[in-house]
Amino acid sequence: MPNCDCYNTKMTDLFGCHVFNDTVMQERLPKGTYRALKQTIRDGLHLDSQVAEVVAHAMKDWAMENGATHYTHWFQPLNGFTAEKHDSFLSVSFDGAHAIAEFSGKELIKGEPDASSFPSGGLRATFEARGYTAWDCTSPAFLKQDSSGLTLCIPTAFCSYTGEALDKKTPLLRSVEALSVQAVRILRLFGDTETKRVTVSSGPEQEYFLVDRALFNQREDLVFTGRTLFGAKPPKTQEMDDHYFGTLKERVSAFMKELDHELWKVGVAAKTKHNEAAPAQHELAPIFATVNIATDHNQITMELMKKIAAHHGMACLLHEKPFAGLNGSGKHNNWSINKPDGTNLLNPGKTPRENAQFLVFLCAVIKAIDEHAELIRASAANAGNDHRLGALEAPPAIISIYLGDELMDVLEEIEQGVTKKTAKGGNVDVGVITLPDLPRDSTDRNRTSPFAFTGNKFEFRMVPSSASVAGPNTVLNTVVADALCDIADRLEGAKDFNRELNQVLKDIIKQHKRILFNGNGYSQEWVEEAARRGLPNISNSVDAYRAFIYKSSIDVFQKHHVYSLSELNSRYEIKMEKYIKIITIEAHTMIGMVRRQILPACMKYLDAVARSVNSVKATSFPVELTMQEQVITKLSEHMQALNRATDALVSLIEQAGQFDSDFIAHAEFMRDKVVTTMAEMRTHADELEGLVDKEYWPFPTYRELIYSV
Repeated sequence: MPNCDCYNTKMTDLFGCHVFNDTVMQERLPKGTYRALKQTIRDGLHLDSQVAEVVAHAMKDWAMENGATHYTHWFQPLNGFTAEKHDSFLSVSFDGAHAIAEFSGKELIKGEPDASSFPSGGLRATFEARGYTAWDCTSPAFLKQDSSGLTLCIPTAFCSYTGEALDKKTPLLRSVEALSVQAVRILRLFGDTETKRVTVSSGPEQEYFLVDRALFNQREDLVFTGRTLFGAKPPKTQEMDDHYFGTLKERVSAFMKELDHELWKVGVAAKTKHNEAAPAQHELAPIFATVNIATDHNQITMELMKKIAAHHGMACLLHEKPFAGLNGSGKHNNWSINKPDGTNLLNPGKTPRENAQFLVFLCAVIKAIDEHAELIRASAANAGNDHRLGALEAPPAIISIYLGDELMDVLEEIEQGVTKKTAKGGNVDVGVITLPDLPRDSTDRNRTSPFAFTGNKFEFRMVPSSASVAGPNTVLNTVVADALCDIADRLEGAKDFNRELNQVLKDIIKQHKRILFNGNGYSQEWVEEAARRGLPNISNSVDAYRAFIYKSSIDVFQKHHVYSLSELNSRYEIKMEKYIKIITIEAHTMIGMVRRQILPACMKYLDAVARSVNSVKATSFPVELTMQEQVITKLSEHMQALNRATDALVSLIEQAGQFDSDFIAHAEFMRDKVVTTMAEMRTHADELEGLVDKEYWPFPTYRELIYSV
């Protein structure tokens, strides 16, 4: 289809009009080439170079017919964003007299961006620049539109000259392969001889804030860090529960409409949009997609949110906690395992054999999450999430699994070998057990659970709103693959399959039931109960990241060929260094705002109040000045305390330089000293905001920001 007019095109025609999708391939590729490419995608085969040549030619023609002049290998380096280097289709004849449009199979399959200018955690030195991008043919190419026109974006993996993964997609694809191998082993045990591969699906629900761009630009903290480093909570925020699912404001609705249209054009199945719990907070939820495509789509979604917000005079905030005291933003990652025909392996099923197979996959997840709880926690860690987890509708930092009462009863029956209320009569034998008919919504939803079963999928609610879902899904896929491997090892050698299956499930439930919790994850009672169960409660990213280099983590990633030791070490170093950089930027921003904005404004107001007192005193009227004098005293006390804390922060930042060669000690210093001092500064600054006349306050307040659109 030629370039689409969003507002004059039917929704069904608009969807995917900028995607080199299956429909386009069927129309433009020879039947043999199309079948070969589909088989490559379906069965994970090596891509034939001749097939690539034909695909490249068709892709180029399609892109140019839509108005594209350039293409790019679109990849996801370890900085958490996307990257692209644009090359034109332009070539010239041998004599230089004629322009030729060319795009070869080699150019489609492989690119060569600089590998030394992205975070590598020591995998690449500055002088070692060569890197490669490789076409991920399982994720369709698409056309990206901006003011310069359209560019053909080819999703790719990114690796170094020496073969290490330098991106988020390569390990994700490896983890899907690992999970597929082990899941097929389980399916074979249950008589499925046809399935060759399974896929993982993901549906990341994206939360975000919208604020007026003019106000955003007046706040250095929002511009430089994405969150407010200062700000007193206004009298009303979300206490009245009036924003959640409330009527969309005109400005927001217009933004959402344009966002929907632009997402649909590039094949992102944006389905649901609504106001979230906090004022100015919203959510977008897509229809599920294969996990690597869902990851690509979520990166596209975040980029378009920021760009389209600017079209409407707004700024989109993707930080996990842009406003203290208000709801934070997460990215609920809905995860499931599927056969190629769409059969969901986390669907309880209706026949005894389906039930038993479901129980194997369910128990594999339980085993995986319990054995690698700290690694799961690490996959969702970042500096922003440190402010979010455990407060205002965010899940706690304690990893637990919510199953609902019916499934908990079933597991207890299996563990104890006797029925309770979900089945009738005798002992339980999972070889013939009949679960209750569990429709999609047979369980309640538990918003306090970080990892909840919601009918036929798990919802990992801990994922940060600004992060790529590739990392959490890579970890989740790998640990579940390992649990399935352990189960398959036991069952494949069993003399009596049903008896051994029964024992395997009993063992898993008994050993790992501590991770199951259906109650209120916000309560202090759960914190205490989790400690009694021996569940980790890791409150900060610096401690969480260590799980990446635990021996158990190294072993499981190497066993399933997802990460090498050097790749794991690199990611640990990158995450720690990113934490250091984030805190350092926040600290410098706070120092600048205090010294150049807050204290000067407070001095002006203090001077005004003092002149008012002196003016009254100069009159002959007997006037009580206690109130004004108290204001002066409070202003002075908080100003002095803020100035002392700011000086202390400056000194700490200078001291941090001594840790340049030790990123672990550096990160711990930032967490323990710098972050604590920043919190002290904020306390005094926010008190001053409540004392100073609003005409003097140097930047927009929470009241203005969260009610500005």
